[in-house]
Formats: sequence, C-alpha cells, structure tokens
Amino acid sequence: MKNSTNKVAWFVFAFMAIGVGLYPLGYLYYAFQDGEIALRLSKSQELLNSVLWNIGFYGHITFGGAALITGWSQFSEKLRKKRLSLHRKLGKVYALSVLVSGVCGVGIAFYATGGVITTLGFLGLGVVWLYTTFKAYNAIKKKDIVLHQGMMIYSYAACFAAVTLRIWLPLLTLTLGSFLPAYQLVAWLCWVPNMVFAYFWVRKKGIVLG
Repeated sequence: MKNSTNKVAWFVFAFMAIGVGLYPLGYLYYAFQDGEIALRLSKSQELLNSVLWNIGFYGHITFGGAALITGWSQFSEKLRKKRLSLHRKLGKVYALSVLVSGVCGVGIAFYATGGVITTLGFLGLGVVWLYTTFKAYNAIKKKDIVLHQGMMIYSYAACFAAVTLRIWLPLLTLTLGSFLPAYQLVAWLCWVPNMVFAYFWVRKKGIVLG
C-alpha cells in the first residue's frame, strides 16, 4: 500500500513539474502573435516595451521551465544507479538553467506587480534558489554527495515554487476577492512553505548539512 502511494505521489510530482515546465510555451506563442496573456496584462506598456525587461522575463520563464523539467528526474534513485552519466548531464542542464533563470528572476523582481512586498518575496526566492543550487553543484564537485543531495532538495523546493504559485494564486484570489493582495501574499507563500517541507525532508533522510 505504501509503495503504491509513493508511486502515485511520484507520478503527480513529475506530472506537475513537467506541466508547469511547459507553461512558458504559452507566453512564447503569444509573443510571436504580438499578444499578451496572464501576468503581462498587469504590466505597463512602457515596461512591456523594455528590451532589457523582456530579456529578463523570457529568460526567467524559459530557463525556469527547463529547470523544472530536468530537475525532478534528479530525485530518481533508479536513474542515478542505472544511468549515472545521464543523471550528471541533466544535473548540469539544471544548474545552468537555474543560473540563467535565477539571475533573470532577481532582476525582474524589482518590477514585480504589487510593490515592495512582492519584490522582496521574489527577491528572496531568487537568492535562495541560486545559493542552494550553487552549494549543491559545488558539493558534488568536491565529491560531497551527502551535502549535494541535501542542497538539491532545497534547490528544487525553491524551483517548485513555480508550481505551488499556480496552486495558491487562484485559491488566494478567490478567498481575498482581489488579485493584488493575493499576488503579494503568494510571492512568499509559493516558496517559504516549500523550504520548510525541504527542511523536514532533509532531516528525515538524516542528512547533516554542516
């Protein structure tokens, strides 16, 4: 029974990661159609015309999607044991994707809808994501597998904020009756609980991070 539950949980986890990872394709499609969707509708025309902001925006969502799609597979014990070379290659793609998406995310956070509350929330997420990924990558370069595994849990918990944001936001908007306060709250709620979950997961696995 427990094994079946774990398989279902793994399937849902992978399905959500891949599904949201492909989400940027919608933005890219409308970009080529000269249309705007979703969050871009809340931005000023001046910001939408900014080349630098657009590079940051599309860089963030495109490489963030790549990180989501490649990152979930890193937790597959079967892949690590049977296809270690593939595991390492996907890990490098994940780390590079985080670097680009994280830097872009930190940059566009200063223009986040909702002002300073939202900005600080997404800035915090970007810094945590970059830091934990760097620590995970640095640890594996030093052959410290335990630290690598622990920091990867934290890193992907931050990455998974893209999924939890899309779960929380409609619920909060419905509950609060307005998009703006919901978005200000979700800037924190999309990742802080994820990090708390990661903390207890790391502890359960008996990983000591220093």
